[in-house]
Amino acid sequence: MKIAAAQLTCIPADLAANTARAAALAEQARSQGAELVVFPEFTLTGYELERLTADPGLWVTDADDARLDALRSAGTAVAVNVALRTPGPQPAIATLVYGADGAHVTTYAKQHLYRHEQGAFAAGEADGRFELGGIRFSLGVCYDNHFPELTGRAAADGCRVHLASSLYGTGDGIHERATVYPAIAELGLYVVLANHVGPAGPWTGCGRSAVWAPGGSLLAEADDRTPSVVTADIPV
Repeated sequence: MKIAAAQLTCIPADLAANTARAAALAEQARSQGAELVVFPEFTLTGYELERLTADPGLWVTDADDARLDALRSAGTAVAVNVALRTPGPQPAIATLVYGADGAHVTTYAKQHLYRHEQGAFAAGEADGRFELGGIRFSLGVCYDNHFPELTGRAAADGCRVHLASSLYGTGDGIHERATVYPAIAELGLYVVLANHVGPAGPWTGCGRSAVWAPGGSLLAEADDRTPSVVTADIPV
C-alpha cells in the first residue's frame, strides 16, 4: 500500500480555503498511487488557537459536516485533523479518517494536550485504531507522540503503521521531529508524519513531512519550503 504525508501552508482560520488546498493535495497523492493521505494538525484552520477558541463556527460539527465534502470526495482515504465539537463546552483536537469512498472510518481525539491547549480543548480518552487494506493503523496528534506508552500500546495491539498529524516549527522543533519519530519506528512501526510548512500560528512549520520504516530508517522526506506530498510503499 502506498501512503502519503501531506504538508501545507494554511490560511489562518479560513476553513473553506484550507479544505480546498488539502483536497488538491489529496488528489495529487491519489495521482501518485497513494491509497491514504495524512494531513497536519489543525489542517483546515491552521494552528490558530485564539480564533478557534473564540469562534465555534470554525469547529467541525461531526464526521458528516458538509464542509469536508471536498476531502471526502478526493478518491483516496484521508486522515484530517480538526477542531471537533464535543458534547461539552470545549472542542477536541481530533483526527477524522475517511475511506476512499468518503465513508467515515474512525475519529481519534488528542489525548496529550500541549501547554496552552490545556483548558481550551477537551482531551481524548481512547486510543485511535482502524484497518485499511489489511493493515492495522494507529493515530497520534503532535504532542501525543512524545509519550512512548501511546505508541507502545499501538505496537502491542498489532498496529503496523502509526500516523502522526503534527506541527513542528523551525528551531527546537527540527530537533524534536528528527528524534521523536525514528524512536517510534524503533518499536517496529512504520511512521508517517504530516507537518506544516511555513507560517502556522505562533510558529513557522519546518516541513519535512516524512515516512520512516520499522527500525528508524528514513523512507521518504519532503523539503522544508513547499506544500507537497511525499509517498512511501508499505508492504501489505
